[in-house]
Amino acid sequence: MKEQGKIFAGLSVFVLIMAITYGLWTTHSSHGIEAAGTTALFLAFGLCAFIAFYLGFTARRVDQGAGDNPEAEVSDDAGEMGFFAPHSWQPLSLAIGGALAFSSIIFGWWLMFWAAPIIAVGLYGWVFEFYRGENQNQ
Repeated sequence: MKEQGKIFAGLSVFVLIMAITYGLWTTHSSHGIEAAGTTALFLAFGLCAFIAFYLGFTARRVDQGAGDNPEAEVSDDAGEMGFFAPHSWQPLSLAIGGALAFSSIIFGWWLMFWAAPIIAVGLYGWVFEFYRGENQNQ
């Protein structure tokens, strides 16, 4: 995790330099300030910096992984990676509800009356997926 944090820290510095350069470059153009691109680049810098901070902060609390050891082999990182849900229909209902919610911005806020319950049911089903049905833990 430490190496990944360094990669994101370097990326955040690069994006910050590019954001400043882009902001200064577009300020001197004949069309005035281009605020959307500059804002997007500064937000990308913030996101990269958040991820770098999180990975660096977490790397101090966990054991050194194979990715942090320059002498490591590919097989050193083999093994179980964690538990992943085998299958679920809940992301589909969340996607449909999200599509309706974003469509309500275009077509009218009345569409949100159908989107909100679909999102709520999908979210509830996904959170409590392993507390009922065939995947219930015993």
